[in-house]
Amino acid sequence: MRVETVQVELRPRTAWEAMELGNALVRRHARAIWGPSLLLGLPVFVVLNALGWAIDQLWLAALALWWLKPVFDRVPLFVLSRAVFGAAPGMRATLVAQWRWGWRPLIGHLTWRRFSPWRAATLPVDLLEGLSGAPLAQRRRLLADGIGGHALLLTVICQLFVIALLLSLTTLVLMFVPTELLSESARAMWALISEQPPRWVQVLGNLAFWMAIGLVEPFYVGAGFGLYLNRRTQLEAWDLEIAFRRLRARLAPAVTLMLGLLLAGLMLAPVSGHAQDPATASDDSTREINPTKTWRPGERAPDEAEADEAQVPTLPQVFGNVEDGASFERAIERAYADPLLDNKREVTRWQRKKVEEKKREPSGSSMPNTGLLAAIAQIFALIAEYGLWIVLAILVGLLAWTARHWWPWMRDTLGPVREPSEIVVEAAPPPPEALPPDLVSEVRRLWAEGRHRRALALLYRGSVEAMATRAGVTLVPGATEAQCLRASRRMPDAEDRDAFAEMVRVWQRAAYGQRLPDDAGLDALLARLAPRFGWSA
Repeated sequence: MRVETVQVELRPRTAWEAMELGNALVRRHARAIWGPSLLLGLPVFVVLNALGWAIDQLWLAALALWWLKPVFDRVPLFVLSRAVFGAAPGMRATLVAQWRWGWRPLIGHLTWRRFSPWRAATLPVDLLEGLSGAPLAQRRRLLADGIGGHALLLTVICQLFVIALLLSLTTLVLMFVPTELLSESARAMWALISEQPPRWVQVLGNLAFWMAIGLVEPFYVGAGFGLYLNRRTQLEAWDLEIAFRRLRARLAPAVTLMLGLLLAGLMLAPVSGHAQDPATASDDSTREINPTKTWRPGERAPDEAEADEAQVPTLPQVFGNVEDGASFERAIERAYADPLLDNKREVTRWQRKKVEEKKREPSGSSMPNTGLLAAIAQIFALIAEYGLWIVLAILVGLLAWTARHWWPWMRDTLGPVREPSEIVVEAAPPPPEALPPDLVSEVRRLWAEGRHRRALALLYRGSVEAMATRAGVTLVPGATEAQCLRASRRMPDAEDRDAFAEMVRVWQRAAYGQRLPDDAGLDALLARLAPRFGWSA
């Protein structure tokens, strides 16, 4: 990723602002996202429903459409990742890229990670960074840390939006039913949906489900991509890198010029110093550098003496001559008998007894073996009977597993309510001084006394009040220069608007850039403003 080509303002944001940034990107590039998504998803929808119609199991088509959502999530992620760091790709480029881009990381997202509630935040890591193995897992944990709770809430909210769209599409049919026939039509629709619905009703239900998913899923991926960008900005300080790159681009010409001048100065400087005598240099090269001690011929060097001393055994010097081996062995036994030196200890623990499982004898009341299909049907019947309890157990397990992500955020949200602080009433600031009767003379007096900034401030305040009177507007206290310029557009005369804009530019250069006009400039400004705003005699 080339950070210098980024098309959005990168700065540390809150997680909610980051998700809103992703949604704004999706809205900006809506045509580049939904066009390829429709061209890729419509054939898949037709093929899956045709297969489901053939085997009379159209609910499998809806399940397959939901399961294959990560495959179609590559389209908005491909468009947004290219649009943020350059130009948005066209429809042809997006369609061509889907045949070869991002298939290998999808193996995990279509199998063991399919139920991950953080898929929106981790999908950019898998598809955009090109990592694998342990570095990918470490990178995924690093980026998901701190935004796991928001990614979980994003998943829940998007699922609720899908359900709301499905209910809305179902209710849309009832809006065209006359009021007197509404109750009978509602009962007939419920019976048509719940009691063995025909195939065309199931196809329409799958179409509504596919439309709801196709409308919400790009916003889900875009919000996750916004979280990903914000997390990388926080970790890698992209905003500081961009600021330094821009600063380098501005300073590069000046630095090049300075280095050229410095190099030219070094080349033109006279060479100082004298050449060394070759004879002296040769003597110095054979001389020993910083000798510490000279050794006579035949005397050993320190290294050789130390090596000989190291070979002499030192055990007799420490323990003496050990003559009685039996007493020495008894001393060793007494030393090992000391409990402080013993490396063995007894530990008592409670362990569960291994209960032998009794072999179950086949009973006469058992269900007869009807084959693999009967076993599968019995499993589905068990899931249908206890489905709500299974879903509840899964949700409780997910909440317990993800507690480290959402509990700190929930603890801060549900913390004790702080008592409102006492209201402190302070005296209102004094109103601004009234303008002098002869504004031009007062400005010239302050300018002559050397109080240039005070003179320009008085002239700017008089111009603002005159502008507000002519434009018929009321400015808020502390209005900025931009607000004053917008209010000045209501003045009917174009010359008045140009004169006031010039006064604002002079004041901004003096107030923020310390660039004061000269005497001639002040006279020219007064000569233009005084007749316009009625200050001249």
